[in-house]
Amino acid sequence: MRALITTIVGTLAPASAFAASSNLSADNSGIMVWAFLGFCALIVVAQVVPAVLLLTGMVKGVVSVVKEGMVPATSRN
Repeated sequence: MRALITTIVGTLAPASAFAASSNLSADNSGIMVWAFLGFCALIVVAQVVPAVLLLTGMVKGVVSVVKEGMVPATSRN
């Protein structure tokens, strides 16, 4: 029984010291940093949306040209 208690105390003592010394907010970033990063993300999204729309339009245009080229030729008499 004594060995079990020693093992438990030996396991929990360093774990509690580690938990007390850990700092979850080590970067000290405030609300302005997060607002700036959110604004940067907004700029990226605002540029990605038109790029995706342009890409889909180009793909539709290429597909329509390819379909026109694959129409079977009619006999010209």
